[in-house]
Amino acid sequence: MSYKVIQVGTGGRGKTWCSEILPPHIEDGLVEVVAAVDLDAGALTNAQEYLGLAPERCYTDIHRAFAENPADFCTVVVPPTFHEDVVDVALAHGTHILSEKPIADTMLGSCRIAEKVARAEVKMGVTMSHRFDRDKTTLRSELRSGAYGELDYLVCRFTNDMREFNDWGAVFRHQIIDPLMVEGSVHHLDILADLAGARCDTLFATTWNPRWGKYGGDSQGLVTMLFENGVKASYEGAKTNAVGLNGWINEYIRAECELATLIMDRRQIERFPHRPEERSVYVREGEGEVVPLLEQRKWTDVWLVEKFIRWLGGGEPMETNVADNLQSVALIFSAIESSRTGKPVAVQAFLEKAREEARRSLDGA
Repeated sequence: MSYKVIQVGTGGRGKTWCSEILPPHIEDGLVEVVAAVDLDAGALTNAQEYLGLAPERCYTDIHRAFAENPADFCTVVVPPTFHEDVVDVALAHGTHILSEKPIADTMLGSCRIAEKVARAEVKMGVTMSHRFDRDKTTLRSELRSGAYGELDYLVCRFTNDMREFNDWGAVFRHQIIDPLMVEGSVHHLDILADLAGARCDTLFATTWNPRWGKYGGDSQGLVTMLFENGVKASYEGAKTNAVGLNGWINEYIRAECELATLIMDRRQIERFPHRPEERSVYVREGEGEVVPLLEQRKWTDVWLVEKFIRWLGGGEPMETNVADNLQSVALIFSAIESSRTGKPVAVQAFLEKAREEARRSLDGA
């Protein structure tokens, strides 16, 4: 079955959806793009060039696009501040939704969207692309295999030299209050929680922006996490360092397990088995046993679109459905809260408070 989709957002990241993410599914006969929307008329040329849409199917008015083009689902590829506006239009037309991360630019907005979606009984997924990349999926598979015993703790490093204005792609990333957390760490804290295999219980964070960072908010951060199963994690995120050691898709993650240390670095994974007879011998990263990366046709966003389509067709909900993805959003906004207060945050209580506030606001209480 081919599902009809409206692509909302065709500039910046939206161009990637037009040129790389949707075409494989069009070729497979899984989707048919029936319309595209962008406030910038010039950006709509991407939909015409890469998706083959006729000019009359390209709109700057989102209401006209939905009214004139019945669709099974829409994408949401606009800045997070505007996610809820697009969701509201989609829900008014009974359209399922596949959105870029995060759900919204606030914890309350994210919970409000999830509640609206639940009440409307439509399906909404979020494209947490990094968790479903090839190297992270391989590392997750290794940890889930049970071959290394109990997982003790995780370390993640994400560091970049993107300190100058507009280095980080879209201008809005240099203007929002918490760019590292909202646009970067949203992926990495999500990955750590997934690898830990449990919800986060407590989180403590410090975020800041050094004087040389051309950002409107905090571009650097350190986070410590304790998960409900006892696993711990630490995270270093940086957009304004002197050099980039582990930037986008090249992150460093070390998993310390009972029977081995696993290291993922720049898209390669190696393991260092525990050998009691060699405990006095020190080893270096790069000297471990290479772990072959898993093979499959689709990864990251392309894979997630397929998962969403299978869900629409009656399959199991995708892992990043909007209700479950609230856990991911809660991590970044707990980190922001922790940094502002200087205190640890009880993540699940923080999330439930926002959920209750969202319900009351929608009920007019």
